[in-house]
This record gives sequence, C-alpha cells and structure tokens, in this order.
Amino acid sequence: MRIDVLTLFPEMFAALDASIPGRARKSETLRLKCHNLRDFAINKYGQVDDVPFGGEAGMVLRPEPLKKALDHILEDLGSARPHIVQMSAQGRIFTQERAKELAKMDNLLIICGHYKGIDQRFADAYVDEDLSIGEYVVSGGELPAMTIIDAVARLLPGVLGDMTSAETDSFYLPNRLGWPVYTRPQEFEGRTVPDVLVSGHHENIRKWRIKASLELTRKNRPDLFRSLELTDEEKKILGAA
Repeated sequence: MRIDVLTLFPEMFAALDASIPGRARKSETLRLKCHNLRDFAINKYGQVDDVPFGGEAGMVLRPEPLKKALDHILEDLGSARPHIVQMSAQGRIFTQERAKELAKMDNLLIICGHYKGIDQRFADAYVDEDLSIGEYVVSGGELPAMTIIDAVARLLPGVLGDMTSAETDSFYLPNRLGWPVYTRPQEFEGRTVPDVLVSGHHENIRKWRIKASLELTRKNRPDLFRSLELTDEEKKILGAA
C-alpha cells in the first residue's frame, strides 16, 4: 500500500519510522511519501495561505498550491488515482471499521489542513472524504493523519506477527471495547489475576472475555452499549436473559 501525505510539516512524520508503522515501512508493505505544500507555493516567499473571504479571523490554505501538489502526486502515481482524504474537524469520525476499509486500498492521499483549513472549492473538486479523529480541534491535520496511518498500517497483511492480535482489539467488533488483560506476575501488590484466566478452561475463558468486554463497554461507553444488538449468548452471559 502507498500513502501520500500533503502537509506543511513533513518532519513530523518521522515518528512513523518507529514501532509497527516503521516495521510496515521497512518491509515495504507500506510506502509513505510526504510532500511539503510549501514546495508548491504561489510565490518565492513560500506563501500557501491567505485571509478568508467574509472577514473572519485566521488563515485558509489557498487552492492553487493544493492543486499543483495534487498534480505532482498524480503524475508520480501514474494511472493509479488515490483515494483522497482531508483531515478536518468537520469530517465524520474515524473508526476501526473505516481503518479496515482503508487498509484494503492500494493508494491513499491524506491532506493535512492547517490554520482554518483548506479552500472549499478544492475540497469540493478533489477530496473524496473528510475524516476526524474526535470531537476536538488540534493545530493541524498532521497528528490525526499519523493516527490514521498507524491504524491502517497495523492491519496490512504480514505487519503484525499474529493478525489475531488485531482481531481482539477494541472496536474490531463494531461498538465493543476489548476486555482487560493481565500478565505475570500472577499477584501484584495484593491484586491477583482472575482465577478463570489461569484455569486452562478455554470455554470459560472465552465467556469471561465476552462478559468483561460488554461490561467495560457498558461502563466506559454507554453510548456504544445502547446501540448493541446482543446475541442470545451475550444476553445470557450478561445475565440479561
């Protein structure tokens, strides 16, 4: 998979040389190319933004450098058109389900907005979808873009040593959190690992995990829990039937 990123701060993406994204890049399962928007500025001063029409405060990324950068990326890609994502607080919330869908794509271009965002005319003409990582605002699209790249990279074939690890993560099953996990030592500061996890009884462990996942979802994300359609087994495990 190839991911192109259009940003004012390409140096921030050095963080993706580490951990699982770094492993994906080293194996070339993921090819990441960062493009500095200032390389496509409208003048020798590196200008890529301007004041918004209408008189509000802040600055907006101009459409011309965005289009020049896009043309450059498309020329480099050849006949393969990428799926174009704009990072925006106005976008739909990024989910694990969307990460799985993006991980199936061959080419992805992420545009990192900054200041007040990008000119809407460019977005209307070229952006396929707007994504947000939460209901808050950060200084630019770089950190959210890195979050998406990390989430997608770990789902690419061969990146994780054991893909079943991802299948037990929170949100791998829609609207469900993962269950609590424990490791050695069996006792820590007077707190012990649940007996069922050291019992060796695989069916009981499976049911414990289902119950613990649902109880944690109900406690920490009641909004998600209310949307769940529980199976008969889940209702029975929770004591709801």
